[in-house]
Amino acid sequence: MAGSYSIFAYTADQFRTLITDVIQSAQRKGATEVEAEVSEGLGLSVAVRKGELETLEHQHDKGLGITVYVGKQRGHSGTSDFTPKALEAAIDAALQIAQYTQADEAAGLPEAHLMAKNYPDLDLFFPWNVSTPDALNIALECEAAAFAVDKRVTNSEGTSVSAYQSHFIYGNSLGFLAGYPSSRHSIGCAAIAEENDEMQRDDWYSMMRDAKGLESAQSVGAKAAQRAIARLGSRSLDTMQVPVLFESSLATSLIGHLVSAASGGSLYRKASFLVDQLHQQIFSDIVNIDEDPFIKRGIGSAAFDDEGIATVARPIISNGVLNSYFLSTYSARKLNMQSTGHAGGHHNLLVKPTAGDFQGLIKQMHRGVIVTELLGQGVNMLTGDYSRGAAGFWVEHGEIQHAVEGITIAGNLKDMFKQIVAIGSDVDARGSRQTGSILVEGMTVAGSS
Repeated sequence: MAGSYSIFAYTADQFRTLITDVIQSAQRKGATEVEAEVSEGLGLSVAVRKGELETLEHQHDKGLGITVYVGKQRGHSGTSDFTPKALEAAIDAALQIAQYTQADEAAGLPEAHLMAKNYPDLDLFFPWNVSTPDALNIALECEAAAFAVDKRVTNSEGTSVSAYQSHFIYGNSLGFLAGYPSSRHSIGCAAIAEENDEMQRDDWYSMMRDAKGLESAQSVGAKAAQRAIARLGSRSLDTMQVPVLFESSLATSLIGHLVSAASGGSLYRKASFLVDQLHQQIFSDIVNIDEDPFIKRGIGSAAFDDEGIATVARPIISNGVLNSYFLSTYSARKLNMQSTGHAGGHHNLLVKPTAGDFQGLIKQMHRGVIVTELLGQGVNMLTGDYSRGAAGFWVEHGEIQHAVEGITIAGNLKDMFKQIVAIGSDVDARGSRQTGSILVEGMTVAGSS
């Protein structure tokens, strides 16, 4: 694995000993099952605005969380003090809490045979020992690049540079004990463009495990500025029913809604429009989504979930059919199912492109709205109803005509998923949900014109 643990105050071996001791102590005190996790993180964050330093944060945190089960009663406690006295106090607190909780038949550790046994090196750790002056210079360079694009870029909402690296060990009384270091670094910029008393903002960012793979500061700043300038001349639209093209950076939110609706907590509470939809067609048949937890340097890569259960590469959606929910041990038991290794969330979701690049999708849409910004939280996971403020561009004859703002796009996710007619090759690979732009056949676009 790239990098070194030497940047941390604690070694992995010290963390393993700490977890082992805590588990054994909790068992001696009466816990029937125990799990615990300890972590340490180091970070630097710098933000500038209009050539001046705005915020500077150095982060060094550590913590240990312990969960005990006494039969089917659960208690949890945590501490950032690793002295023996503090650890014993945390164990006692968790046990005391367990005494007052109601027994829950779904509570408890996972089945032992589901525990991960192999821990491939997924290349997730690239500490970036950037100095404060260097991080400041990168941020200033990024913002300067935004201002240099066009004289209409008159202001900035700020530029940030962040470096973060951490490591953890998780263990439980089933004998599982493993962890790894990881890192995540970013550069971001938000630019403001002005013309004829109109102001528009937009942003861009780059995020990677390895800082060497980040987009250059100049590129990030220039893209933020270009996106802000493109939005000048925005106007509203008449209310109409037209195709909507979600730019790749926003198309990831549609996949996020799938994850939310197909996650155990929503399902067992009957708070999802995907209840009882396993193995049913929920997307158009062109949609295929795979989960791959083992991508080298992937933002969502992991050999095991937050409970130590082995992750699995699997098809989530095949030709529109939902193959798998996202279940932890607890939610799986509530549903009379088995954990899918998703305690803590999903892993890398890869949406298979069906079409060409972004320009090709615009031509295919012919007439409609490109959405580049979404506003508000108007999504009802129980019914699938979807209504959000939006901004972007109006397209006629396969070409962008002008920027739009002050509109609302509305539909229902059950219909929107089935009305996906194309997925672009312009994949946004910056996060754990990777997709190209998504073209939805028809939505209600409401404006003020």
